[in-house]
Amino acid sequence: MSTIMVIPDCQVRPGVSLRHLTAIGKYAAEKQPDVIVNLGDFADMPSLSRYSIGTAEAEGARYRADIECAQDAMAMLMAPIKARSGYRPRMILTLGNHEDRIDREANANPRWKGFLTTRDLGYEKHGWKVVPFLRVANVNGVEFSHYFVTGTMARPASSAAALLRQRQRSAIMGHVQKIDFAIHPQTQQTALMAGVCYTHDEKFLTPQGNNCKRGIWMLHEVRGGRFDLMFVSLGFLMRKYK
Repeated sequence: MSTIMVIPDCQVRPGVSLRHLTAIGKYAAEKQPDVIVNLGDFADMPSLSRYSIGTAEAEGARYRADIECAQDAMAMLMAPIKARSGYRPRMILTLGNHEDRIDREANANPRWKGFLTTRDLGYEKHGWKVVPFLRVANVNGVEFSHYFVTGTMARPASSAAALLRQRQRSAIMGHVQKIDFAIHPQTQQTALMAGVCYTHDEKFLTPQGNNCKRGIWMLHEVRGGRFDLMFVSLGFLMRKYK
């Protein structure tokens, strides 16, 4: 049996608070989970957003600034983990659609081929095994991806219950702000929409949408897709590790 820490979408970008990342790193160093899974969209990459083109939000956005912010944020998360003597967890990061903006930009504009790449984010140098966008990682019978697609339009699963019906096994995803989970009554397989892991608000969500739980997850006694699920809020982490 193993313990897995799950980190949902952090969406780091210039100008937002990153203090919670140090707290998460300290918690990981203290609890020493066997595996750490980052569900992607760690980097927000607003400079490559198609939705902000021509708006005030796009003013001043720069690719290099986004990359440097993501690199600094990852260094903050990893510093306490690397400092813990003898602790070297298995680490998996499933790229999200925000990080995939880099590859989409390079594909849409061939002049950027070889110049823009997700490796610019520097995840690998910290020891993460990086899983391409929408590929699935499996750890002890639990599937992880930034999100799981359903239907002919390949849209993200709409609920944890729908995800459990589709995958027929334990599956965990990020991407959406809501937290939702479903447990099969016989097999005890679990589907989880993990919510978010940032302290800032997003304008597009409105005050109602930003009223969401924020934190990380611990999966205890993981074996054959079964586990005990525990939520750890960012508020708790930042109070504990001031």
